[in-house]
Amino acid sequence: MTGRHANVAFFVPHLGCPNRCSFCNQKTISGQQRPPSPEEVRRTCREALERLGERAEGAEIAFFGGSFTAIERGYMISLLEAAFPFTGKGGFSGIRVSTRPDAVGEEVLELLGSYGVTVIELGAQSMDDGVLRKNLRGHTAAQVEDASRRIHRQGFSLGLQMMTGLDGQDKESSLDTAARLAELKPECVRIYPTVVLEGTLLAERFLKGTYVPPSLEETVSLGARLLDFFEERQIPVIRLGLHASREVEWQMLAGGYHPALRELCEARRFLFREREALEGLPEGDGEVLLAIHPKDISKALGQKRENLRLLEKEGRRVRFVQDEKTEPGTVRVYHL
Repeated sequence: MTGRHANVAFFVPHLGCPNRCSFCNQKTISGQQRPPSPEEVRRTCREALERLGERAEGAEIAFFGGSFTAIERGYMISLLEAAFPFTGKGGFSGIRVSTRPDAVGEEVLELLGSYGVTVIELGAQSMDDGVLRKNLRGHTAAQVEDASRRIHRQGFSLGLQMMTGLDGQDKESSLDTAARLAELKPECVRIYPTVVLEGTLLAERFLKGTYVPPSLEETVSLGARLLDFFEERQIPVIRLGLHASREVEWQMLAGGYHPALRELCEARRFLFREREALEGLPEGDGEVLLAIHPKDISKALGQKRENLRLLEKEGRRVRFVQDEKTEPGTVRVYHL
C-alpha cells in the first residue's frame, strides 16, 4: 500500500514510453526493475483486500510508471483483467492509471472504462513547448489540453502531473504551467521537482555544466507557492516530490530532493504567512505573539525550528500562541 489515497500500486517501468525523457530513470524512481505479471497483480490485490476489509472501498488499484495506455495492448488488457474483479461492491473503489498525453485516444479510453478505470493521470510535466522539446518529452502542450478534455468528456477523473526545475524551465515557466493546468480543472495534481539521476541525459548535461538544476532552497520556495496556488483553486496536490527511497538517494547527483520535501514546503508556506502578519509592525527587541491553530504548530515552527531562526535573522522575535479560534492554515498577530 502506498500514497495518501491508500493506493495498491504497481509500477510498469519504461514500458510504453516511445522515447527516453531527459530526466527519466524509471527503474530508480520506482525502485522496481521488473514489470508486474497478471498473477502478481491478482495476488497482491487479493492480499490487500483481505487485509483492508471494508476499508478497501476508499482505496484504489493504481498502475504507475511508464505510459500505461501505450504498452503492448495484450499485456495492458491482462493487467486490467487481473485487477478488475477486485473493484466494485466489496472491493476497491476503482483503478487509477498514469500515461502520456499523446496516448489517450477515444478507443483506448473506452477500453479503460470497460475495465473499471476511474482516474487517469497525465504526465504533462510542462506547458512550455520549448521546455518539452528540450527535455525530449515527445508531446506538446496542446496535446495535454486535448487529452484532458477527452478524459473529462468520457467521464473519468483527471489527474495532472507537473515538474519543476527541468532544463530550460525557470520559476515563471513553472508558475505558467500551473496556471494552464488549473484551467483544465483536474481533480488532483502531483508536483515533481526535478532530481538529476545517474544514467540520464540531464546527468550528462549537469556534469558538463550545461544544465544547472535549482537548489533545494529554490525548490522549497517554489513548491510552497505552488501549494498555495492550487489550494486557492481547490485543486488537491496529492503528491509533492519523489517517494523517498534508497535508490533515489544513491543515484541522485543534484536537484530538489528531500525525503520530507512536502513538509519543508508546508513550513515555508507558514513562513510566508508569518512575514505577512508581521508586515507593518515596528521592528525592535520586543517579542511578537503570533496566533496559530494547534494542529499547525510544527509547520509554523518549521523543521528544526527553522522558521524561528529565519525570522530572527530578519530582526523579528516571535512566539507562537496555540489558539483553537484561529482558522487552520492562517497566522495572525495575537493580542492579549
